[in-house]
Amino acid sequence: QVQLVESGGGLVQPGGSPRLTCAASGSFFRFYAMDWYCQAPGKQRELVASITSGLNTNYADSVKGRFTISRDNAKNTVYLQMNSLKSEDTAVYYCHAAWRDDYWGQGTQVTVSS
Repeated sequence: QVQLVESGGGLVQPGGSPRLTCAASGSFFRFYAMDWYCQAPGKQRELVASITSGLNTNYADSVKGRFTISRDNAKNTVYLQMNSLKSEDTAVYYCHAAWRDDYWGQGTQVTVSS
């Protein structure tokens, strides 16, 4: 069983640069592919960024060049550095882990507004 706890969301001004953190429990974190998803009101949950156990990364077109996903296996943590935020980035951001099973965090709200 893996528990994922996100933090770092909140109210951010347009152009802001928050960093989301996902802390994972368990002993096999390094084997998991880790993803960040977002879900805006009235929309489906969609993939934002992913990082494999081999540190390969992938990004949604809408965030390429603005967001960076990274992981620290020693800390069982994955990060999402968000830069140049826009109002359309407003959503609940979820951490997801996948290996033999998959797990979701509870989500953290990011609201981009002046």
